[in-house]
Amino acid sequence: MGRFDIDQLLKSLGSSETIPTQSPAPEAQHSAPELVDLPTAWETPFPPVDAPRPPDARGDGLGGALGPTPALRDAMPTRVRPDDALSDLYVPIDCGEIVSQDLASILLEREIATAEQIAGAQRLQKQSVGRKLSELLREAGVSEHRLAEVTAELARMPFERVSTTTPDGQCGFDSASVKRLTVEFCKSNLVLPLRMDGSRLIVASTSPDDVFVLDEVKRRLGIMSVRHVLVAACDIHAALQSVSDADASRVADGVDVDALLAGVDAEDDVVEVEKEDSSGRDLEAEADSSPVVRYVNHIIQSAVKEGASDIHIEPDEKTLKVRFRIDGVLFESMTPPKKLHAALTSRLKIMANLDIAEKRLPQDGRIRATVMGRRLDLRVSTVPTPKGEKTVMRILDNRSIQVTLDDLGFSDDALAIWKKQIEQPHGIILVTGPTGSGKTTTLYSSIRQMDTRKLNVSTVEDPVEYNLAGITQIQTHDRIGMNFAKALKALLRQDPDVIMVGEIRDAETAQTAIQAALTGHLVLSTLHTNDAPSSITRLINIGVEPFLVGAALHSVLAQRLVRRICPNCAMDIPIPERMEEVLSMYAIHGTIKVGAGCTACRQTGHAGRVGLYELLVLDDFLRDKVSASPNVVEFRRLCVERGMTTLRDDGFAKVKQGRTTVEDVLRVTEATA
Repeated sequence: MGRFDIDQLLKSLGSSETIPTQSPAPEAQHSAPELVDLPTAWETPFPPVDAPRPPDARGDGLGGALGPTPALRDAMPTRVRPDDALSDLYVPIDCGEIVSQDLASILLEREIATAEQIAGAQRLQKQSVGRKLSELLREAGVSEHRLAEVTAELARMPFERVSTTTPDGQCGFDSASVKRLTVEFCKSNLVLPLRMDGSRLIVASTSPDDVFVLDEVKRRLGIMSVRHVLVAACDIHAALQSVSDADASRVADGVDVDALLAGVDAEDDVVEVEKEDSSGRDLEAEADSSPVVRYVNHIIQSAVKEGASDIHIEPDEKTLKVRFRIDGVLFESMTPPKKLHAALTSRLKIMANLDIAEKRLPQDGRIRATVMGRRLDLRVSTVPTPKGEKTVMRILDNRSIQVTLDDLGFSDDALAIWKKQIEQPHGIILVTGPTGSGKTTTLYSSIRQMDTRKLNVSTVEDPVEYNLAGITQIQTHDRIGMNFAKALKALLRQDPDVIMVGEIRDAETAQTAIQAALTGHLVLSTLHTNDAPSSITRLINIGVEPFLVGAALHSVLAQRLVRRICPNCAMDIPIPERMEEVLSMYAIHGTIKVGAGCTACRQTGHAGRVGLYELLVLDDFLRDKVSASPNVVEFRRLCVERGMTTLRDDGFAKVKQGRTTVEDVLRVTEATA
């Protein structure tokens, strides 16, 4: 707001004493004018347009690059600014500083952000040119939705939440307008058309200052007016990603597989010639042919669309099968002609930079690709079989680890205990289970729960499957001697707070991890055991002294993944007679939920997965037992008596909640019952 003083303003503008009434004397026109007494800039007499300019050192009358010469400065009229009048008329105020102060005070008052987070963000803002306080607070871990809500309140603008789907199955935004604007434009400007309100389009953005962006939206869409609302940036990104995924799915659905296979059949002779060429040159040309390339892309794209975690290309005597692992179970997806096997395998080898001529030895590689607008890594493994090379690709998608601990399936009690465990300043925390049981996801989610701005978090992995921001990740290389133990010893000289070891495989790695835990570091790692108590026995069998295990180990988490019942087709059925006795032991009576099967879950009745957890926390009593190197059966009985919930108990608790089925719980926990 400005400051106005009408009386002073009229006085300065209307006083006859300050406005000259006579022209300068003729004599004064030939001397250097001294106009310092002129009160107002708009009354200053300027020289005629065609008046000659005084000479300067450069000779062009412009004063040169260093400004006007003394002669020019003397000849130029002195313009006196009416400081008093204009200062009374309007005094600008730094609104941005006030808004930042108001934002900080409201966030602190409503306990949305802590004083430490606000102080840190304000300190960074002083050292960062052009960065907003809200952006720095988001990086500090403040809720993005709460920040956007307070920002909208300060700007006196409406705030909305955007959902990709509404209860009636429709989009929560105007996807047609998004396509007219293009996803790239909306993503770069963080703008999203929501819906029509009469003749006005409601447009969401993340900043109250997006005036020029709104003008561009009106120009591109050809509309007269818009209504501006604020939303969180994460909602805009999720909405735009859903549009990209839908477009990519339509492209995948529109692939004419018959045309692709017809194209390969037309090149049958080339494939046959390739089999006789040991150099592999003809095979490489066949693998690069357009139909093969398109078919490989179709396989990968279909797998990503279906949410598969692995792709299996398996040759048989006369057939070729392509299977996808979805929610932990393999499904046969495609059956291309057997003659296509060599070309598909070679194409994948070329993409993964493997030797296409080597068919006798297993090979491993990695493919980096952008599929359906998402950057993915595919870990490729080939093994020779009597029927041809089998290829398996693991799809590594960062989306699979972008989940919080609250979404993994922990019970309330187990989640509270686990969060407390990962806040410990030192000690060893183990996550155990077979391959594919979600150990990496749990560890990554636990690290994301930590404050990586204050902690030095480092990992040693083989291989580094996912890139995490804000932490140091080290890849092991056994061929050059860079194993887990050596990398762990190197990290101990890097002033670490938290260390994640991909897997404890040998005595040297176990001993180094124990020493790191005993010297004040928190160590997270994995083991391959069937349950939590077995991890104690495994460490002792590896070669670690029992008293060191008891001193350093804090907790062990065993886990499995079971399929989640599809929410779209879930239904209650009476408990089958054969299950009544078993389920009654877990207080399950009457009915249980199952999935009837629908198009959303491929008629399987399952969509997604949820974790089963067995959390063992060592207390003083159990530490004494560990020091005596107990028998695993006896130690497991003691753990259950001390309150440990087993995998099967947690599984049937989720059956009672209607989250999974009895069959899935028995399938993954039968060996540990």
